[in-house]
This record gives sequence, structure tokens and C-alpha cells, in this order.
Amino acid sequence: MTTTTRGLVIREQTIGESDRLVTLLTADYGLVRAFVRGAKQIKNRLASSTSLFAYSDFSLYRGRDAFVVNNASPIEVFFDLRKDILRQALAQYFAQLAYELAEEEQPASEMLSVLLNALHLLCGGKKDLRIIKCAVEFRLMCLSGYMPDILACANCAAYETDRMFFDTLDGCIYCENCGKSGAIPCPKNVITAIRFICLTEPKKIFSFSLSEENTDLLSAISEKYLLTRVQRKLPTLEFYKALL
Repeated sequence: MTTTTRGLVIREQTIGESDRLVTLLTADYGLVRAFVRGAKQIKNRLASSTSLFAYSDFSLYRGRDAFVVNNASPIEVFFDLRKDILRQALAQYFAQLAYELAEEEQPASEMLSVLLNALHLLCGGKKDLRIIKCAVEFRLMCLSGYMPDILACANCAAYETDRMFFDTLDGCIYCENCGKSGAIPCPKNVITAIRFICLTEPKKIFSFSLSEENTDLLSAISEKYLLTRVQRKLPTLEFYKALL
């Protein structure tokens, strides 16, 4: 049985001397694992379209135990990521997040859209990396069932005050009158940015700006919130932070 789909290669693993097992993030089927026969051979026609971060049209044959790539045609290979180790490291972190959070045989069109837009911005080289990172973190959390309760204060239901608190453990916010021990204090425009990332349409989630100080604060909040949900070390994140 042959299946056709578009997918982004988010993981690759060498199998034997010449084959490769790739993991695709697809809109139609979520995570898809497929073998690329002879992928390590220099003249293999599938090499570029099945490499890490390649977004391609795939024709997949479903064997008894796994998919096999029959054919693939590249749409975008995001070559410019290879020019900057910091941007490449951040892209690898996003790929690991998708691998951890997406599911097999469950459509993932919005998650794929978020990653593709993030990779385009990384290649463009103009957007603040902290903005890209926190937007991907919060939005992927929302898509994975971990959307924080950000509509109003968890205690008194106030929509906003000049000073707010974000509770990364419970995933909610508090107003300045109900601040909770352990919650992170932040100005209301940081909460506004979190609401924007979580609630606006996928293509617009990177379209905001904050001061340097508040961008750092938002980045710290998004990372801490994500790590409390994933509950494991993410080597790609640690590598990215080591480069800063």
C-alpha cells in the first residue's frame, strides 16, 4: 500500500552501513517513521529530500513492519540553517520538541505549520531568537493539551492588573492582588504576549515585540513552563543554551 504526504524530517538515524530511518512530522498523519534505503550512498537520489529539516513530498510504501520511502521531492531544505550553528541548534531543539509532543496517526497540521514558519524565520536571520523560541514553546504546549489558563486571575477572575504573576507549576496567572508564592512576577504586557502566542492564528504568533528585559522574562517563563510539563532533560535545549 502506497501513501503520499508532505512532511518535515525532524529526526534521522543511520541503520546499518547505508540505510537511514527518518521521522517525519506530517499534517495528515502526525509522526511517521520510514526507512530510506541506501540513503548514505553519495549518489542516492533521495539524499537531499530526506535529510534533516527537509520539507518534501513523500511517497511511502507500508511494509509489514514499517514505512519505506519510495520517492521524495524536496519543497524546502532550509539550507541556510547550516550557516549558523546557533540557529541550527535552535532548529534541532524545535525538532526534538515535535518528536516528543506529536503523536503517530494523529493529524498535526498546526504543529507542522508552526515549525515551518519558525524555520523560515531562523533562515531569514532577522527575528529575535528569543521571540521565536518562546512562541514555539508556548504554542506547542497548547497543541499538546497543556494550554495555560491565561484568561483571568485564577483566584479572583480579574482580567489584568499592572503587575501580574505567572505560575509555571499550575499553569495559570494571578493578578497583583492575589499573587502566589513561587509564581513569577511580570508586567501585564508579558501576559498579553503569552495570550497572543496561545490564542492567535498560527502564522501570526511571532508577530509581537517586547523590551529586552521583558523578552528575557518571557523566554524564561516559556522554557520553565515547558520543562515542568515535559519533565525530562532535553539535550538539544542544553546544547543551544551552551552556545549562548
